[in-house]
Parts: sequence; C-alpha cells; structure tokens
Amino acid sequence: MDAKTPVAVLVLTGPVRPGEVAGWCARVREALAGVTGGVVVCDVGGLGPPGLAAVDLLARLELTARRAGGRIRLRDASPALVALLGLVGLRFQTEGQVEEREPPLGVEEAVETGDPAG
Repeated sequence: MDAKTPVAVLVLTGPVRPGEVAGWCARVREALAGVTGGVVVCDVGGLGPPGLAAVDLLARLELTARRAGGRIRLRDASPALVALLGLVGLRFQTEGQVEEREPPLGVEEAVETGDPAG
C-alpha cells in the first residue's frame, strides 16, 4: 500500500461528543484491517472551532491507527487546529501544506545587490 494513497477518508463533524469517539476509532480500525502501512485521511474542516475535545478525538484516532499498523493524515485542518495540536505536542501529517523548510511555489529568495556570490 502506497503511504500517499489513503485507504479511507473520514469526514469528521463537530461538535465532538465523548460518546462518538469509540465509533470513530472503530471506523479507523475497520479501514486499516489487513492493510500494512495504510493511511486514513480525516477531513477535519467540519469540526468547527478547535478545542480539547477535537484534540482528544484526533489523538485517539492516531493511536488507534498506529496500533493497527497505519497512520492518519489530516485534510482541511485550520491553522488554529494545527497550532493547538502543536501546543499539546501532537504532530500530524497534513494534506495541502508546504514543508517547513521549502518555500511555497512562486516564492524566490531575494538577492541583495552587492552580496558576493556564494
């Protein structure tokens, strides 16, 4: 299984209720059953304002996926959600975001006149 090709896409909607977490985890387990290194994409655009309930859900989904031999990847994650996840020490692979060390397409470094060629 190609790590870039998802085995399933889950569309998460909010607000997140604690009683729903077990059902989402079961869906992740089911999607990754019999697949080694699979990726489940979680579309989080509909979660609403980020909060600790969303962080808890995503952490549990990632743990479930890892136990099943896979991972989750976030789609349509707001900058606020990514920041909150980072604040609590959780790093997720996200779709559509540029690598930290690479400039976005169309952005070039400026060269100061008078700088020696390096």
